[in-house]
Amino acid sequence: MSLKLRWLTYVLLATQAVCAQEVRIGVLGLFRTRQLALQTSPTQALVVRPGEGRGRDGKVSFILERSNGKGVATITASGNELVLQIGDQSVRTSAIRAASRSDGVTDFALAIPGKINRQYRGVLEVKSISGVLISVVTMDLETAVASAVQAESAPETPLEALKAQAVATRSYFVAARGRHHNFDFCDTTHCQFLREPPAPDSNVARATIDTQGLVLAYRDQTVAAMFGRSCGGRTRTPQEVGLPGKGYPYFAVLCEYCLRHPSHWSRRVSQSEAGDLLKRGEPSRLEIDRRLGWDAVPSNNFTAHDEEHGIVLEGTGQGHGIGLCQAGAKAMAQAGSGFHAILDHYYPNTALISVERVQARLVSGN
Repeated sequence: MSLKLRWLTYVLLATQAVCAQEVRIGVLGLFRTRQLALQTSPTQALVVRPGEGRGRDGKVSFILERSNGKGVATITASGNELVLQIGDQSVRTSAIRAASRSDGVTDFALAIPGKINRQYRGVLEVKSISGVLISVVTMDLETAVASAVQAESAPETPLEALKAQAVATRSYFVAARGRHHNFDFCDTTHCQFLREPPAPDSNVARATIDTQGLVLAYRDQTVAAMFGRSCGGRTRTPQEVGLPGKGYPYFAVLCEYCLRHPSHWSRRVSQSEAGDLLKRGEPSRLEIDRRLGWDAVPSNNFTAHDEEHGIVLEGTGQGHGIGLCQAGAKAMAQAGSGFHAILDHYYPNTALISVERVQARLVSGN
């Protein structure tokens, strides 16, 4: 390898290592909206810069601040451009970037008027593609972990189960980057749910802090850890549900809680849908869920029988059933198991390593 190529490779790997501490998440994309309202927090200013990246396309910056009476900006898609409206000022631009006065992370709210309002902590970038707004929040890895664990976990989840969830969530963020063209992850079940950061005194915040920097590894490679609500009594391997197997093999394990307390469901589907489900598994289930609703077919663990008006599926569990079972993890924690034991049970043959070790491996090229 030439000296120049080796240097370029080193620079690329070093950049990846630095970026491992940040996560770029596309938010509110499910709504395919053409208008957003951006609002600053009550105590912080928000600097909105028109233009691509950190540049400003020669345009002035805007300060959103409650004290000056300009705490809200409206962002509207216009083809592949944006119209930014703040008070009586309006500017057309290719993109915007919203950050703190020092161009770092800050708290803000992003809303689709009349539909949804969510709080975030990070740096916001917005652009328009064919009249649809693409909103990306770049946030610290630990903020992303806490925000996802908050969204993915039931309120009464015990601390040790939350710690196991935090490790699984962090591992996924570190190992599965680049799932989308314009950002790394989305805020839906396609990747992981994302909501506002938890309160600093919450169990979710504590679980994130207590496991800070820890990820799962298999043969010294970070695992893009999968998880689900309930497994029906036994977790699955990707191959069992029609997904490609690569990296970690996801050994199937018994789940005592779900075996004794299965989550039962029944659904009616068409004959063609039933045939596709039996043939392709999880990809077909996801297609049906996107079309008919997230719980149209709750899991891949079912039997099918004919009835007069179609095929009836009788099943147990919620989700793909791969990796951590949240119902089982909760039961293990309630019975006294720590997060290490929970992770060992649902991800056999893995080890806990630090994100710093992952970064060092990227830089060294090993």
